[in-house]
Amino acid sequence: MAKRTAEVRLDELLRTACNVILERGLPNTRTADVAAAAGVSQALVFYHFETKDRLLAQAFAYAAEQDLAHLDMIMASKSGPLIKLREILKVYAPTGNSKAWAMWIDGWAESMRVPELEAVSRRLDLRWKEALTDVIAVGVDKSVFTCDDPKGAAWRLIALIDGLAVAITVHKKIISQRTLISWIRTATANELGLDPDQLA
Repeated sequence: MAKRTAEVRLDELLRTACNVILERGLPNTRTADVAAAAGVSQALVFYHFETKDRLLAQAFAYAAEQDLAHLDMIMASKSGPLIKLREILKVYAPTGNSKAWAMWIDGWAESMRVPELEAVSRRLDLRWKEALTDVIAVGVDKSVFTCDDPKGAAWRLIALIDGLAVAITVHKKIISQRTLISWIRTATANELGLDPDQLA
């Protein structure tokens, strides 16, 4: 029972930390802010995480794992590579709700200074790239896609989406959602020998 209570408390602290980070930003989030928002002592926060850097890294991972759970469902499905590709692009591409992307952008910036956060962000980033690489490779094997370099194509597409996400998160309304989706579909189609309409 004590272990279960500790697990529930840890989950609550991570959820609270994510909310505080979204409001204040990663660099401005203090352990005291998380403790106050959770209604617990700062000592309890340090008991679970030991350092502020570990708290931020684990909260970042907790938030990112929500989207990765969706990615895992896509990858585990029996759908063909084209459907999986469409679903990955839909989940990964930024939408009008930029909260998740705001945390990623903060995470990348802080990763240059916080080794624990860098390790977490790199691991999570690679999961997306590896999943997309696998889908493209299967699609090539099944003659659904034409691509000589699945890994290179996956990394280029992720880089494009990351860049667009930064642009529309930092500079809101700089491009429309429709334009953004059109560019992603066109780039994906060019990489994989498809018609952009096949990705709609």
